[in-house]
Amino acid sequence: MTSRAPRVYFSFRSPFSWMAVRRLCEAVPDAMTRLEFRPYWDPDPQTEAALTERGAEFHYVQMSRAKHRYILLDTKRLAARAGLRMVWPIDVDPWWELPHLAWLKARRLGRAEQFYAAATDARWEHGRDICEPVTLREVARAAGLDGDELAGAVHDPAIRAEGVDCLVAAYHDDVFGIPYCIAGRDRFWGLDRLDDFVAALHAHPSPEPERDAGRPAPAGAAYDTDTAGGCG
Repeated sequence: MTSRAPRVYFSFRSPFSWMAVRRLCEAVPDAMTRLEFRPYWDPDPQTEAALTERGAEFHYVQMSRAKHRYILLDTKRLAARAGLRMVWPIDVDPWWELPHLAWLKARRLGRAEQFYAAATDARWEHGRDICEPVTLREVARAAGLDGDELAGAVHDPAIRAEGVDCLVAAYHDDVFGIPYCIAGRDRFWGLDRLDDFVAALHAHPSPEPERDAGRPAPAGAAYDTDTAGGCG
């Protein structure tokens, strides 16, 4: 899944990813179709085993509780500064494969942008747990998709394999936090580097994203009870 096209690694878990993608789409209105978006999430045991088989691993290191508490306050300040309505979701044993593999399914169905918007709205503006199948089905329907089909994407071997491809690509791209953007040889980590990424896009026009054969082109941490992290 190698590519020389500009790419954006995002995560539904990270509030910084949510804010960065919003700003990116304001600065580059066709970002969702022009750039190559790839989901990034904490793998479950099945995905982790598949990564190991491919000689890859998950670079992200979970943060301390102290840093996590700081980030809660920091994101509140950032959201207020950006004029965003933000409601912290409470995740109980979240299964991050569910929303991220559902996004991959939505991309195959030509509704990635709509699913992304519905998922981030549910999570960050209404505090919903999008790792719950019931909520995920509602998100899918809001995006004009079949709820059962999207919730079932996590059990689809082809979608599972595509998800592993995304995380293997992240491993080779040295992704260690989210958001993480790449333009040519330049890498930009974090919300505060988003403007530099946009500048790089304008300075160095890039080719269309390269896709794996047979895969269509693509159309954003909470206070939770699992290990602190996911904020980049």
